[in-house]
Amino acid sequence: HVQLVESGGGSVQAGGSLRLSCVVSGLTVGRDCLGWFRQAPGKEREGVASFANDGIARYTDSALGRFTISQDSAKTTLYLAMSSLRPEDTGVYYCALCHQIDVDSWYEDYEYGTWGQGTQVTVS
Repeated sequence: HVQLVESGGGSVQAGGSLRLSCVVSGLTVGRDCLGWFRQAPGKEREGVASFANDGIARYTDSALGRFTISQDSAKTTLYLAMSSLRPEDTGVYYCALCHQIDVDSWYEDYEYGTWGQGTQVTVS
């Protein structure tokens, strides 16, 4: 079965950097979509960045210019490089997979059917 396993979270000071990884197993990622989401304490889960079926990287306004989503050439690992981190970036970060998505809804968690367990990012 399909599994997503995130890693790379941790505690950093404001202005610092982290690189999250998500290993995808159990399927060959072709034109499937992969994205990063986060959930801050007491808040709903929100989209951060994603590759939709067209392979184009998309970012929310808060992530644009600070975060970079990427994949290895085999599409077995998804990355999220985060820099200039802020306390408001604190939360559990999840990677998620979908097979077909409306690109206008790439940031909506209901578009994604498979989720990892999450990795904690704390910025102080």
